[in-house]
Amino acid sequence: MTVYEKLHTGELYLENDPALAELQQACIAKVHVYNAITPCDPEKRMAQLKDMFAEIGEGCYIEPPFYANWGGKHVHFGKKVYANFHLTMVDDTHIYVGDNTLFGPNVTVATAAHPIDPALRAKGYQYNLPVHIGKNCWIGAGAVILPGVTIGDNTVVGAGSVVTKDLPANVVAVGNPCRVMREISQQDALYYRKGHKVDPC
Repeated sequence: MTVYEKLHTGELYLENDPALAELQQACIAKVHVYNAITPCDPEKRMAQLKDMFAEIGEGCYIEPPFYANWGGKHVHFGKKVYANFHLTMVDDTHIYVGDNTLFGPNVTVATAAHPIDPALRAKGYQYNLPVHIGKNCWIGAGAVILPGVTIGDNTVVGAGSVVTKDLPANVVAVGNPCRVMREISQQDALYYRKGHKVDPC
């Protein structure tokens, strides 16, 4: 098994492997190109994202600056995913994001982890666990999603939350560590915030 293959198995590998670094640098260079594209050229931005990402659906929009360890090479976006400024994807292995999901500013989604043992860390060992985020989620500003986490469809993660464990679908979850606060209910279809009714157009 190659070092690159170990990125996606959850096994320990040496992240300072020269061949791995060469591959990674080429991917990171594409992020710098993306971040320099003017907002007046959305077609060029989308073409660059298609070149960077493993998958990216129609209608996605990422506000620069955007950061990714592997330039999005291991990121899979569905359709109409929106990311505000400073989205960081630590995509040392795969990150999956469903259709219509929203990211607030300064969100970090991390797949990379290091051993607790200091001797192993000093040698440069790392392992990676994939992240799955469902459809129609809202990840609030400054949230951090840790390796191996799955978030169900429609779930809202509150601003500043640190998601250390899986979250089910159709809930509001907040805090550090992030915990389910309540289920999303019919009341949320009637009131978009406390005391403010939805007024359909």
